[in-house]
Amino acid sequence: MPVFNRLALVAALGLAALASLPANADEARYNQVSLRAEVSQEVAHDRMRVTLYSEAQNKDPAKLAADTTTTLNKALERARAGKGIDVRLGSRNSSPVYDDDGKRISAWRERAEIRLESADFASLSQLTADLLGELKMGEMSFSIAEDSRNKAEDTLIKEAVADFKARAQLATEAVGGKTYKLVSLSLNGGGFQPVMPMRALAMDRASFSKSAPTQEIEAGTSRVSMSADGVIEIQQP
Repeated sequence: MPVFNRLALVAALGLAALASLPANADEARYNQVSLRAEVSQEVAHDRMRVTLYSEAQNKDPAKLAADTTTTLNKALERARAGKGIDVRLGSRNSSPVYDDDGKRISAWRERAEIRLESADFASLSQLTADLLGELKMGEMSFSIAEDSRNKAEDTLIKEAVADFKARAQLATEAVGGKTYKLVSLSLNGGGFQPVMPMRALAMDRASFSKSAPTQEIEAGTSRVSMSADGVIEIQQP
């Protein structure tokens, strides 16, 4: 097709489109508005974690490693006998100890961890006390179990959507709109506060002895949140 004819065809189509505008003038006009709704709730911690460790020093690295392995194996055997307690090994490392002038290695130091986790706070506390004869307390912390977090988020989804609808209606009325339709909506969980560990480096068997007062465990809570982000189109009267 010659260039002139193609240009003429484009111009004709453009004029036809302009001619059709009045026919669409009565169609509803929409304005898009972005909205966000966020809800949250406090959820009780129902998982307890304890990190115990063995730390020793010896001039013979082979004997040091053997002694550390023996200590860990005995502790693991006792820990695995407990019911409802997850047991796993943590980190293990050795490092040289230098003499006063820092030029020669005078000994080796090795540290190895055992990590325990359970929903039964009483059983885990007792096991911890039993193991403190051979091991030391490294850390104690609390968290929310996955099932508990999912259950809380399921409830928050309904609340977030309801809050979003309420805000959408409010926004529609604020701009003098007649009604609205939902263009897009995304739901995002978040706001789960990291577990704040309780350091217990100085704790030993005496801290859990029968003669000493029993330490009450306050697991605390974390805030779980859910947000609803979306776009609505508001129809004007």
